[in-house]
Amino acid sequence: MRAVPVFLYHSVSEDPPDWIAPYTVSPKTFREQLDRIADAGLTVVPLRRLVAALHGGPALPANAAVLTFDDGFADFYWTVAPILTERGLPATLYVTVGAIHPPGGEPTGSLLPDSRMLNWRQVGTLDAVGVEIGGHSQTHAQLDTVYGQRRTDEIVGSKKRLEDAIGHPATAFAYPHGYSSPAVRRQVRAAGWTSATAVENKFSSATDDPMRICRLMVRSDTPDSVFDDWTAGRGSRVGPIRESLYTRGWRSYRRFTRFVGAPVGGPPKD
Repeated sequence: MRAVPVFLYHSVSEDPPDWIAPYTVSPKTFREQLDRIADAGLTVVPLRRLVAALHGGPALPANAAVLTFDDGFADFYWTVAPILTERGLPATLYVTVGAIHPPGGEPTGSLLPDSRMLNWRQVGTLDAVGVEIGGHSQTHAQLDTVYGQRRTDEIVGSKKRLEDAIGHPATAFAYPHGYSSPAVRRQVRAAGWTSATAVENKFSSATDDPMRICRLMVRSDTPDSVFDDWTAGRGSRVGPIRESLYTRGWRSYRRFTRFVGAPVGGPPKD
């Protein structure tokens, strides 16, 4: 299995809120990028096929790619899903459970700034038409800086709420902001999630860690040349990745700022 580009999108919109705009592509750009994927001879496969291969199952096609979307923006229902449907492409949507609107009510709360998010009816419809629905925690917290019951609620509680809503097991998880730690990954696995995606801006591979799958984040300013390199298996390293001293230091800094009451904030850096 060659390097596998697992593309990470957030919002696909013409008019996103300022906070998510750097992580948003327009519908026109999204269509063009799907064309580039096809023109490169890549076959878009469901994430579960990559996960099965990483767990020792059947190998992927030689030129596989995966599409993933984080957070649960309403534009996935109105814009992304119709485009994927017309092209017959699979995708995984990771929803921040606390940001999803219940029938006739308000969401229970997340750390994401205000934006138009999906409701549970829409999530159920997407699930019914074949979009894989995964979990993205309860509130979009930095999981490697929270502990005890709070972390359990984010990992275990969000899984229960998601499964209650869609009526069947959910097995795919994505770390908010891409942040995890060995302890977080152990808890995610113990909760019954069989895969988890990070970011790392690296390709996945046959030897990638199924609890820390590498992805390539598509941003509003991702140049066409970079995207073309990704579709050709160039321009980035291949996972699995080992934690660097920088990663450990950055985690320690974020834990310290949270401890002193000034946590590192800002938009999601999945």
